[in-house]
Amino acid sequence: MTATSTPTDTGAALRFITCGSVDDGKSTLIGRLLVDSRSVLQDQLANVSKSGEADLALFTDGLSAEREQGITIDVAYRYFNTAQRKFIIGDAPGHEQYTRNMVTAASSADAAVVLVDATKLPWAQVPAAPLPSADLGHGLLPQTRRHALLVSLLRVPSIVFAVNKLDALDDGALAFAQISQALRAFATAAGIEVTAIVPISALKGHNVVTPAPLWCDYDGPSLLEILEQLPVTPAETTLPFAFPVQWVEKFSASSDTSQGRRIFWGRVATGGAQIGQKITVLPSGQSATVAQVLRHTRQSGAVLAGHGAGIVLDREVDISRGDWLLAAGAENPTDSDGFDTPTSSSSFNASREFKATVAWMDDEALVAGRVYWALHGHRWIKAKVRRIVHRLDINTLAEEDATELGANSIGHVELVLHEAIATLPYSQSRVLGSLVLVDTASHKTAGAVLIN
Repeated sequence: MTATSTPTDTGAALRFITCGSVDDGKSTLIGRLLVDSRSVLQDQLANVSKSGEADLALFTDGLSAEREQGITIDVAYRYFNTAQRKFIIGDAPGHEQYTRNMVTAASSADAAVVLVDATKLPWAQVPAAPLPSADLGHGLLPQTRRHALLVSLLRVPSIVFAVNKLDALDDGALAFAQISQALRAFATAAGIEVTAIVPISALKGHNVVTPAPLWCDYDGPSLLEILEQLPVTPAETTLPFAFPVQWVEKFSASSDTSQGRRIFWGRVATGGAQIGQKITVLPSGQSATVAQVLRHTRQSGAVLAGHGAGIVLDREVDISRGDWLLAAGAENPTDSDGFDTPTSSSSFNASREFKATVAWMDDEALVAGRVYWALHGHRWIKAKVRRIVHRLDINTLAEEDATELGANSIGHVELVLHEAIATLPYSQSRVLGSLVLVDTASHKTAGAVLIN
């Protein structure tokens, strides 16, 4: 659980979030990164100064309600760069009430920095007491465990635990050692791969940008040095072609690029778009061949997953926003029991029924029989919860029988959709394996669904 020393694709901008419990110092940490990396101007620094000292949290807490209450409500993004790479930071709220905002930010993150406030944990005040590492519910705050589980479930490639405020303790070294032990025990039991555990002081700047040798008996890289070495999320280019249609440009006048046919614009989800590719349209099942592929500049050329493209087909097919263009033959039928069983790791499953993990975020509990809107790509479908399989206890990691999932719960469910969609397990594809559930009455985002 140490930081990797071999950079992988560190030329691209790294998108990472800070998460954890309330008042663990997430906004202050981002402010420290911005200030110590010299990414703020003097007038910006003056605007967040109080009594001659900078309130670093104000760099991200921009909403008036956030400044009044001293909390983070919405995800705030900031940008900075060092000599090694560029960064996009998302400051995620720590309150349970705003867990949905944290999930939104984590779904597109390359890395997550989970902060742990050492001053809130029991062994910080009684350092002589041994830590019962077998008791996973001991010490770590519920929201710390919940956020760590969520970023792991959402397949965030790199997870770094930053133990903060150790400068406020009499024996920071012992506290860091025991907190690290608790984090490792929890991560092992939860199946979370941890990139690094690093001691920091966001307020004082210890080990955030510049290494603090042997501080808290830690002799590793600073947090920023770790972030500079982390890989970005690789595009899903090895899977068959899949393309959610976002916008249809009707009979463009630029005949040199579209031959007078409609152009279907969107972002390539998996694989790559190229001329001659035979495709199937979902849900209609019609087939065609790709006649032209346009990049975002309207120049012709193949486009790989993760990039925007305009696709022109060899014939006119009834396609609208929300439809999917799939590599012909890339979808598999379901088994007789109605649940997806891939016959190939690189094939999609077209099914109406599947099992999934749900991170529930609505205040109104999820119960069997409820119907929601499900968003897959740009396609809206009605979804019914057939059964709640179990709920995960975030303290013990035990799977408990449950008849409902309350706010901020994580559980397994069985879903039935009104129409079939093309899917892959979330472990293989972030795009094909995820859905968003939306309440049909309030239109609130209710849950994040990860297909198993």
